[in-house]
Amino acid sequence: MKPSIFDVAKRSGLSVVTVSRVLNGSGNVREKNRLKVQQAMKELGYRPNSAAQSLAKGKTGVVGLLLSTLQDSVFDAIVKSVHDELAGHGYFLALSVSPSCREPGSSFLMERDRVDGMIILSPTWEDELIPDLERKGIPYSIIDNQNPAYDLSAVQVGHYSGGYAAGKHLVELGHSSIAHLSGPSNYKSTIDRQNGFLKALAEHGLEPVFIEEGTYSMDTGYEAAKRWLAEGRLPEALFCGDDYIAVGVLNALQEAGLAIPRDLSLVGYDDQNLATLLHPKLTTVAQPVLEIARSAVDGLLAQMEGREAPPPVVLRPELVVRESTAPPLSDWKENSV
Repeated sequence: MKPSIFDVAKRSGLSVVTVSRVLNGSGNVREKNRLKVQQAMKELGYRPNSAAQSLAKGKTGVVGLLLSTLQDSVFDAIVKSVHDELAGHGYFLALSVSPSCREPGSSFLMERDRVDGMIILSPTWEDELIPDLERKGIPYSIIDNQNPAYDLSAVQVGHYSGGYAAGKHLVELGHSSIAHLSGPSNYKSTIDRQNGFLKALAEHGLEPVFIEEGTYSMDTGYEAAKRWLAEGRLPEALFCGDDYIAVGVLNALQEAGLAIPRDLSLVGYDDQNLATLLHPKLTTVAQPVLEIARSAVDGLLAQMEGREAPPPVVLRPELVVRESTAPPLSDWKENSV
């Protein structure tokens, strides 16, 4: 038997009236009680009758999420967390996976009679997308925006602090020959990560031995590392713009008979699922997936329900130290004598 609103009330220890107010998005509910109801709904697997709610409110009961790819475990985790957060509020999530705003799928959901709001994940075309949403009166929230003009409507991740943490970690290990292999510079997050990395080195009187730009792909890391080996200019340590680039570097060095971290300390970014499956396990910078999803949903629901939006916050990524970083090889030799 499916759980009912009465079961939710009993599990949460609150009245049916309070549960009903939470389900209907009423602002006249204490935050701690709202969280109790949402937790009870999750534990019971309760799903509100969204069709009935939508008819009563004159809404669709659907929130759209637009992203460019699902071939990314961080994106996948954000989508799942957004889904879970929305489900707790009685909304369905509809996905549109389109690499460009010019793709037919990118505009399918962007109509008032199809969605009550939109979440846009890491777009590169805000200047075309956002004015269209605003013209149609569709509330929206952006995750990982590229145009600073939309910072107030976006969930901000402190990629600058993430790049800084990566650079500081390598410097504090004792490395002085440090390089950076970044993703495309048209991403704001790419520039922020690089600038944070540069700041960490500068504080210790260092400059990177070189910086190169590529795509967020294993091919970028693999081809760059092969070239550095052929040219005899492999650095002591490398900060990669994401984990996929780092995997490419790791593969190239292992093919050449070199070992990480003995011959190169390696740091990635994102903490993809594969980071713990590598040998050695990858030191990386983890994005706060659950906080990203919760912030995006909270900001969007506030707009949809006519409430004051929560103030913008900058979510901090976290350095996760594993096995791919170590002091320079010279230190290993000295310690082994």
